[in-house]
Amino acid sequence: MTDVKNANQGASDQDLQDLIAENDTGARQPSGMTAKVLLYVAVAWSLFQLWLASPLPYLVSFGVFNSTEARSIHLAFAVFLAFLAYPAFKTSPRSYIPILDWVLAAAAAFCAAYIYIFYRDLAGRPGLPITQDLVVAGAGLVLLLEATRRALGPPLMCVAVLFLVYVFFGNAAWVPEVLQWAGASFSKAMSHQWITTEGVFGIALGVSTSFVFLFVLFGSLLDKAGAGNYFIKVAFAALGHMRGGPAKAAVLSSAMTGLISGSSIANVVTTGTFTIPLMKRVGFSGEKAGAVEVASSVNGQIMPPVMGAAAFLMVEYVGIPYPEVIKHAFLPATISYIALIYIVHLEALKANMKGLPKRVTSTLSQTLIRSLMFVLSLIVLAGLVYYAIVFQKQLFGAAVGWVVAIECAVIYLAGLYYAAKYPDLEMDDPNQPVVELPQLGETAKAGLHYLLPVVVLVWFLMIELKSPGLSAFWATVLMIFIMLTQHAAKAFFRKTADYAAGFKQGFADVIDGFATGARNMIGIGVATAAAGIIVGTVSLTGIGQVMVEFVELISGGNLMLILIFTAVISLILGMGLPTTANYIVVSSLMAPVIVELGAENGLIVPLIAVHLFVFYFGIMADVTPPVGLASFAAAAVSGSDPMKTGVVAFFYSMRTAVLPFLFLFNTQLLMIGLDHPVDVVMVIIVSTIAMLVFAAATQGYFFARSKLWESAALLLIAFTLFRPGFWLDLIEPPYDNLPAASIIEDAEGMPENSSILLDVEGINIEGEEVSKSVMLPLGPAGSGEDRLYNAGIAVRNEDGRIFIDDLVFAGPAEKAGLDFDFEITAVKVEADRMPKEVFFIPAFLLLGGIIVLQRRRKRSEEALGTA
Repeated sequence: MTDVKNANQGASDQDLQDLIAENDTGARQPSGMTAKVLLYVAVAWSLFQLWLASPLPYLVSFGVFNSTEARSIHLAFAVFLAFLAYPAFKTSPRSYIPILDWVLAAAAAFCAAYIYIFYRDLAGRPGLPITQDLVVAGAGLVLLLEATRRALGPPLMCVAVLFLVYVFFGNAAWVPEVLQWAGASFSKAMSHQWITTEGVFGIALGVSTSFVFLFVLFGSLLDKAGAGNYFIKVAFAALGHMRGGPAKAAVLSSAMTGLISGSSIANVVTTGTFTIPLMKRVGFSGEKAGAVEVASSVNGQIMPPVMGAAAFLMVEYVGIPYPEVIKHAFLPATISYIALIYIVHLEALKANMKGLPKRVTSTLSQTLIRSLMFVLSLIVLAGLVYYAIVFQKQLFGAAVGWVVAIECAVIYLAGLYYAAKYPDLEMDDPNQPVVELPQLGETAKAGLHYLLPVVVLVWFLMIELKSPGLSAFWATVLMIFIMLTQHAAKAFFRKTADYAAGFKQGFADVIDGFATGARNMIGIGVATAAAGIIVGTVSLTGIGQVMVEFVELISGGNLMLILIFTAVISLILGMGLPTTANYIVVSSLMAPVIVELGAENGLIVPLIAVHLFVFYFGIMADVTPPVGLASFAAAAVSGSDPMKTGVVAFFYSMRTAVLPFLFLFNTQLLMIGLDHPVDVVMVIIVSTIAMLVFAAATQGYFFARSKLWESAALLLIAFTLFRPGFWLDLIEPPYDNLPAASIIEDAEGMPENSSILLDVEGINIEGEEVSKSVMLPLGPAGSGEDRLYNAGIAVRNEDGRIFIDDLVFAGPAEKAGLDFDFEITAVKVEADRMPKEVFFIPAFLLLGGIIVLQRRRKRSEEALGTA
């Protein structure tokens, strides 16, 4: 094993750090006073964001910024650091900052801060920009595009430029007729894109300012404190001894790192430098080792609570609370990770791989019992904590916060007391001749205190239902306290005299975490601003409707083709874009396509399902050649071919690509429409089994190597378990059509806060015939007329035919594309049918038959091999 490093040498550690720097923190590392300026500005940005998120400004009545002012300052920091931290070209100096970059940084920061500096003047002339405003706006857009190119590469800049060209030249002869629009003047475009909050300073930058920065800072501090290495160690201690154990540990550690990471590339390099060489050691090829790391790292972008910062954007774009986003996104992400671990297991079985040596061995039954006890202990502990805090709220009232803070301090010290009994966790060298797995118990206890801020974050988000920004603020404050005190406290418990050195190291770690967190945010801040150009173009030109017409044209109105083309376009749009910009672009352009065309074809689903659909395919661009940035990063670590790595990674990620199609047609996978805990448990179990079966089908291996018909049967089983309603719809129609004349009585009789499904047809304002189904919310109980008005319509009856007589401006009906004098032809209600779960029975019977056949074949093969 000693020549593993030489035989399969990938990129050097310095190369990998440069790769992260180029994509996340900036490749320029100057020295002397310039380095201090970079450090101080980055730390100042972090302190500003902490101040913005804290309750202090309101307590002292100082430093209170409204959302527009905060966005302006946020972007000023981002572009200033972008020009200083990112060189203009590969040949540009890394060790110092040229004068030109200082000038550009100052100019860009001024243009971004212009709205804050002249806020009152701009508020006094809304929609009437003066020459000074237009000059600053034009210069600001150009500088923002250059900052985007430096920090993120050409893709997002080129897309933004393309949309700006469309704004000005939308009526040019060379623009296809289907895409043409009237075009805008320079004054109108600059005002819309820079002076108002419709473009650059819109919702996306607002989310970056309010929520994303705090979560990125929290993740950076958690990593600087040692939690990143702790997650990797725990994953290897738990799974490293299994077949293909390093690969399974890579998946688990990437999942845990992905909880706090906003970058799939950083995730690949952070965990991959340790996991990829170990995967190669136990038998994985360089391409497969890199592909496993890519698939697991990119999956971190769909894993709550951060989801590469897209979770916070979804709150604004979908209009649902943050806990709801987490609830809907959790199951698909979890079963996708479980399936990836299973894929790794199947690869290990096919190659007869072994795990890494373990200090203490245990039987399968002992392992299962310990795992079960651990899970039950967590459930019991969570219940005790919940009811203890509820009791304390009643007992202490408003003072409960101080009481809980003291309790957290006690728990933290107890965790440190445990941790001090064991050596500090050091990153192992995966290229050493012998790798001995650490004991799980010792490893887990050595970093229990790292979990406390995560628990606090989840508690505030999911139980207290605080805003994401405030939740991240308190978790970050606790993280800072831990970093400042952990080394000194360990020295005290270990009875050494290094208290002052411990505090000094802790302070240095905090400053380093502040600087790294801010530099990690440069790309995200610039990306959300640049993506705002695209959002502004959509709202200014109406190109979103054009995309609807374009997809409808190329799909011929076929629902599956609509979804496939939408997925492919989302994949193309996402190439080379960071997660945040990726989601902003695909949700702005492609989500309306599914909403409108899907409704016309009978697919009416909650908006969160549509946004998750386009988001999943957008992030697949990080895997897919020819761009596949995460695949290139993994190939740099493994020393393998990036294109082959990307192809294998895409093959491993097929489960992630299939999931969006499934949860569009079966929204129970998003925990929607589940009224009873038994339903929740059933959906979790069945969907997990279905995903494992799908993985086995695509790998051509279950209990033994599968025959072609067995793989086809497994695909059929997986489809049936995921979407049993498909077969039921073939037998019994899902809806009964009621006469439209009874719409008022039907609306009055429906449950509170339910929706009504209508078939409508008519001629729209463009003279086109429209025929589609729409779902409209009825709101609270009341008369039929009132509830229909809540849905945005008033109706009239003409000889038994029902027409829309009035539309509420910007109401649900108008947003759904309804117009005056559309005829309502039917009211649809769910039909009384047999339960769709009936189809689980033949699916499980067929699955059992395949298991019996394969196990019998496996025993025969083993017997022949022994003979």
